[in-house]
Amino acid sequence: MPRSRRAARRGPGIGRACSPPSEEEAGSEVLSHCSSASEGASPAEEGAGNEAAGEQGQEEEEAEDRLKEHMDNLLDKSAKTRQVALQSLRLTFSSKTLSEFLLERRLTLTDSLEKCLKKGLGAGKGEEQALAGTVLTLLCLQMGSGPEGEEVFRSLKPLLISVLTDSMASPSARQSCATALGMCCYIAAADLEDLVLCLSCLEGVFSPPSTGEGDSAPTQHGPLHCSALQSWSLLLTICPPSHIKNVLDNRWLKLPPLLSSSNVVLRILAGETIALVFELAQYVEEDLCHQDTEFLRVQLKVLATESNKYRAKTDRRKQRSIFRDILRFIESGEYQEETVRFGLECMYLDSWARQRTYQAFKEVLGSGIRHHLQNNELLREIFGLGPPLVLDAAALKASKVSRFEKHLYNSAAFKARTKARSRVRDKRADVL
Repeated sequence: MPRSRRAARRGPGIGRACSPPSEEEAGSEVLSHCSSASEGASPAEEGAGNEAAGEQGQEEEEAEDRLKEHMDNLLDKSAKTRQVALQSLRLTFSSKTLSEFLLERRLTLTDSLEKCLKKGLGAGKGEEQALAGTVLTLLCLQMGSGPEGEEVFRSLKPLLISVLTDSMASPSARQSCATALGMCCYIAAADLEDLVLCLSCLEGVFSPPSTGEGDSAPTQHGPLHCSALQSWSLLLTICPPSHIKNVLDNRWLKLPPLLSSSNVVLRILAGETIALVFELAQYVEEDLCHQDTEFLRVQLKVLATESNKYRAKTDRRKQRSIFRDILRFIESGEYQEETVRFGLECMYLDSWARQRTYQAFKEVLGSGIRHHLQNNELLREIFGLGPPLVLDAAALKASKVSRFEKHLYNSAAFKARTKARSRVRDKRADVL
């Protein structure tokens, strides 16, 4: 599926982002300041600048040497050495953009990751497979949606499906492969057949076929089901309208039973996926006025107001908050918008499709999500952020506010947040 089709499929608002309002003016001021500063630079300052550049180049060379060593260690006989190498690669790939460095080494790295994924079921093997699946996801993210990323995905797709569907494999390995299959397919799948196959495999994990004795017990749901459902819902956001209609007609009713799961994360994911399905139905102009939707609303209302003492207090609070938003969207179409800030930019999460996409990448990248939003061309294309901003030290310094201004802003935000929470608490008191 070409990137243009994938971008066009996403819902309205998927490209909505914002930057500083006076970015062009600030940029021109910064450039004029830099040019005047460079004209008046003394020989000592120029020498210091050259020395700093030399030190930076040396640090980059050392970092590349360490990366090469970690890649070589993936073929080491010691399982512990391989796991340490995979951990190091995971941390590096999630915190830096290394597409140029990895471009000519992708085949070697892909082959090494394949060997790690093929390891047996002995002691510690599950952890190695799980780490290999995560590194594979990050490698595909670094390569992007072009031929290189597609090549990585196609070469390891059969192995990912094999581990995911192997009931004898480690649960952590299957969970990692579920995430890798969904993310790599989202990033690099070029054919609709690949997309449909991955959707089917993931659906078979979180919604296994009925055995005639009722649905699977809620207590059996765990992290594997959560990862499979998360990946499945992510792939829904890039499905063509014809397949979305197929899902709406036949498969979305498998989601409401998951609302009864004992796993709070799965309950929340199921609720968010149901909201996503209703959102996609609007995009393809389908009506979900099914006889079961009224019972669904009743379920959502129960989860939005649940106060059972046998559930943890934090779980109850989080569940009520999210299911209130879900119920509000299904009943009135109102979405609770969120703002994500990174560097000098920010973007809006103003739809369930956009939120699911952001949460999926955040799950994989962790704290490195902000760096990749600023510098990774793939993520900037997906979220409609445009080319990466090129800012030097002077621009960053010019963009910073004073401590006094920051204090005033934080004080105003604290007062507004306190007022908003007070209103909500008053409403809760009235309801109770």
